[in-house]
Amino acid sequence: MKLKLVATCLFGLEHILGEEIDALGYKRIATIDGRVTFEGDETAIAKCNLWLRTAERVFILLDTFHAATFNDLFEGTKALPWENFIPKNGEFPVKGHSIKSTLFSIPDCQKIIKKAVATKLSSVYKTDWLREDGAKYQIEFFILKDEASLMIDTSGTALHKRGYRPQNMPAPLRETLAAAMVKIARPREDVLLHDPFCGSGTIPIEAAMLMSNTAPGLSRSFAAEDFDFIPKEIWQNVREEARNAIKTDCTFEAYASDIDPEAVKNAELCVKKSGMTKYIKVYRADALQITTGDRRGTVVCNPPYGERLGTIKEAETLYKKMGKQFATLGAWQIYVLTSNESFEKLYGRRADKVRKLYNGMLPCYYYQFFKKPSSEQAIKYKK
Repeated sequence: MKLKLVATCLFGLEHILGEEIDALGYKRIATIDGRVTFEGDETAIAKCNLWLRTAERVFILLDTFHAATFNDLFEGTKALPWENFIPKNGEFPVKGHSIKSTLFSIPDCQKIIKKAVATKLSSVYKTDWLREDGAKYQIEFFILKDEASLMIDTSGTALHKRGYRPQNMPAPLRETLAAAMVKIARPREDVLLHDPFCGSGTIPIEAAMLMSNTAPGLSRSFAAEDFDFIPKEIWQNVREEARNAIKTDCTFEAYASDIDPEAVKNAELCVKKSGMTKYIKVYRADALQITTGDRRGTVVCNPPYGERLGTIKEAETLYKKMGKQFATLGAWQIYVLTSNESFEKLYGRRADKVRKLYNGMLPCYYYQFFKKPSSEQAIKYKK
């Protein structure tokens, strides 16, 4: 079945997500903030859920139509082929968003869409009562400037929840964002990757999964596994292919260190659960005392912002000390994510590149230092 699919992501990751979709062999149709639309089939649903490292969810897009009134929304929704996806006993709750549109009441839009889908399914299945006691087909709508997109969520639990981090564990950094940070840093097997503010170890874990070609969704389940129209064999085949694709001879190495013993304990647990213990060394250490150990290396980190942990003043003091200590690492490349717009001045060096990303809804900046610093860069930012 030829389908239109939508993969959503954190703002700023659209380009990386698009490249991932290309790599899986699917054709992109359109890209807007936070979402990429592309063509695929039932197998694409399984592959994309299993393999996309920077996507938050994967949706089936039924269609997009103009909806400036509730009647437009009802008729447009009713006209869609819901019976191709939702069986007679399927559960179909509705949720969604409306941005810069005439129809701004989310509860009212939910009711209209629910009624329209029920009307269509009742007509097709020739029944006045839809039991909704079967598999869940979560309907999601997105109305932007009076253009309504109606979709079915195939992921279920958001894709950043890989399954290796317990639900009650602090999560300052989403796995999807960590994966993007790692991709931008371009890890290599012969270069050590070190996160000296590792928290629960998300960055080193995502790096090890990337380098060993381990599918991020291999250890979890997805809503679409219960969909009637997707043969079980597709999921079995895609998982088997993913297991066979793992690079068992990978020599990549990462360090996950933190000054907080509780963070180290959490990182050890997550690394073990992710199956990446052979690639990651977890230990307690002060980030302001790390050395090269006469190795080539890259630092990829997400230090405290002063938003959740400590104060902004404490974070800024830390950034100044980081600049002095990390300068002793010589040719090592440094990648730092923080919400502080003055990081370069505090760190004492102009970044070679700065990329705006979002940690959840918090705007952040990914400062990238990958060239040998010039004296002009250092002098200017130490004033």
